[in-house]
Amino acid sequence: MTTSVPPKGFNPVPFSYHEEIELEIDSLSNAGDGIGRVNGWVVFVPFALPGDKVKARIWRNDKNFSSADLIELISAGPHRVSPQCKLFGICGGCQYQHLNYEQQLLWKTRQVADLLRLQAGLQLPVNPAIASPKQYHYRSKITPHFDKPKGENKPAIGFLKAGSRREVIDVPQCPIAMECINEALPLARKSIYQAASQYKRGATILLRASEGTVISNNNAIACERVGNLEFHFLAGDFFQNNPFILPLFTDYVAHQASCDGAEFLVDAYCGSGLFSLSLAHKFKKVLGVEVSETSADWARANARSNNIDHAEFLAADASAIFEKVDFPAEKTAVVIDPPRKGCTLEFLNQLFAFGPAKVVYVSCNPATQIRDLAEFDKAGYVVTEVQPFDLFPQTKHLECVVTLAKG
Repeated sequence: MTTSVPPKGFNPVPFSYHEEIELEIDSLSNAGDGIGRVNGWVVFVPFALPGDKVKARIWRNDKNFSSADLIELISAGPHRVSPQCKLFGICGGCQYQHLNYEQQLLWKTRQVADLLRLQAGLQLPVNPAIASPKQYHYRSKITPHFDKPKGENKPAIGFLKAGSRREVIDVPQCPIAMECINEALPLARKSIYQAASQYKRGATILLRASEGTVISNNNAIACERVGNLEFHFLAGDFFQNNPFILPLFTDYVAHQASCDGAEFLVDAYCGSGLFSLSLAHKFKKVLGVEVSETSADWARANARSNNIDHAEFLAADASAIFEKVDFPAEKTAVVIDPPRKGCTLEFLNQLFAFGPAKVVYVSCNPATQIRDLAEFDKAGYVVTEVQPFDLFPQTKHLECVVTLAKG
């Protein structure tokens, strides 16, 4: 036990502040933390793995669980491996470099099934997560940041420290970033050091791979190839950041959207046209809808440059997304890929009013996706398939594709 002074409001039950405990880890949380139990009481320990026996230091007791820091690995579980990054466990970017890749996929699959069961009350089979062709050096974009420089000291340039909301860890190289990005990183860091006195506050650096080069200007035009298609977009705008898995990813979405005979496609968050154009060969007509006129312009340009003439794109007000959609609903599939916060009720009500025969819901946040499934259930839609994709190896993040059919 320790004499460390607890923070104000610390709950001393069932453990005292900074009490050190030994426990075995039996599972992983959705955040990537190890979960163990002491006399039935749940304790979360970051960077601990199933099968590990660890010593941990308590720093918080909540109503139903405690949180602790990993102090010592007493004995390693069977799936622990050596991380490739010397900053693993300090930098907050990765959670799973110490877990072998097959187990990463198994746990991500299990976590989707657990979310379905616990959050939506759905006992549904979940397909095994589809692996990324590359487990390292796959990210085509990183955005290191730094705080306001202090005096003559070089600022730390990198990512947030694990467990911190403010402290930046200096990251000279990132093993999940593409090789060309790591080659460009030293020069980008040097330019920050040389201009440090000009910064009145912190800033973020963009490093985006594009056709063998690295772009650092948010407003420069980037290019990404997916299968036999080329997509152009502003380097600072959103585009999926693992190009190696994108052909598998878009092919799966195309099959799910078209396999029951849908003839028309609506891509309701179309961006620069990734799904609209990748799926176009499966449909008679495609309509991409965007609230951003700029994104709709890029989608139109990408359709022209890829010689796709049966896809249209329109910028619609968020309150009238489906107003100009004149496809017969019973022959239409809708693909949605919303931001991490999921869909608004306003959007979902518009979607249900349109009533497409099929919806393919793509999400980078299964928790909000599964929350939204409750609304689909009320509207008479049935989940027909759940397929996780590992777009983000070595991290807790994943993409999940849920296919829904109108009952």
